[in-house]
Amino acid sequence: MSEQTAPARSTTARVGDIALWVAQVALAAYFVYSGYLLFGDDFVQKFEEIGFGQWLRYLTGTLEIAGALGLLVPRLCGLAALGLVGVMAGAVGTELFLLAKGDATLPLILLAAAAVIAFLRRDTIRALLAQLAPDRFGK
Repeated sequence: MSEQTAPARSTTARVGDIALWVAQVALAAYFVYSGYLLFGDDFVQKFEEIGFGQWLRYLTGTLEIAGALGLLVPRLCGLAALGLVGVMAGAVGTELFLLAKGDATLPLILLAAAAVIAFLRRDTIRALLAQLAPDRFGK
């Protein structure tokens, strides 16, 4: 009986995967930090100015921390990055349209970073969708 082995991955592919994981860990660290800050008093005034109430601050902090943790789970990393794209899209919109002196630079950078990760991890998103709805997304 012959033993089958997985095809060897190129060094470039392995380096790319390592670089992507480093980026995911760095982005996760930032979102844990950012989400943690949202539970403190530093952002109370900013969310008062937004006008939707403090529940949005807690929801945003929870979503950022959940997304950060998801970035660290191989099976969930693409979907977590996609979720963070949504959170950051909301942050960009808020900075541009709801805050008088809003600066959307940081949310745009974070949105772009999460979008790149979501794109590069699209295979994990497809795999999750295929598992959830095989008749619709299966191969």
